[in-house]
Amino acid sequence: MTTLKEFEEALREQGMNMALAILQKLRERDKAARTVMPARRITGRKMTPDLARKILELHANTGMTQQEIAFELGVNQGRVNEVIKRGKWLTEDPHAPEAVARDRAKARMEKAQREPAPARSPREPRPKAARPVTSAKKPASKTRTQAQLMLGDL
Repeated sequence: MTTLKEFEEALREQGMNMALAILQKLRERDKAARTVMPARRITGRKMTPDLARKILELHANTGMTQQEIAFELGVNQGRVNEVIKRGKWLTEDPHAPEAVARDRAKARMEKAQREPAPARSPREPRPKAARPVTSAKKPASKTRTQAQLMLGDL
């Protein structure tokens, strides 16, 4: 397979300046369209009942996969699955399991930001456990009765 650079060199050798000019214009167009977008994980949206309803609506009315819905709405595919399969985040009940888990995670993060991490001591190697000695032999593996074809046989 030829690389783009090899293709460009071949065009130069043949004196195909018009093709080289077109190639250069395509490069400039593609370069202008490029953007650096932050990772979706960093900019992910907070799951809300409205967002959960939107997920269910897209799932019911379109042929989109969970991954496509997640990409479209800027959420994790696992969250889309939880909404579709378990109906999570459809209410604003503060005692719902997902709300309790969210609050615990927020509390852990706030605590970690306030308190510096404790210094860890270097780990001492654990003594290796002795393997039990078994005298019983494994049964012999079955011999193959079918012949295998090798690539060179073809």
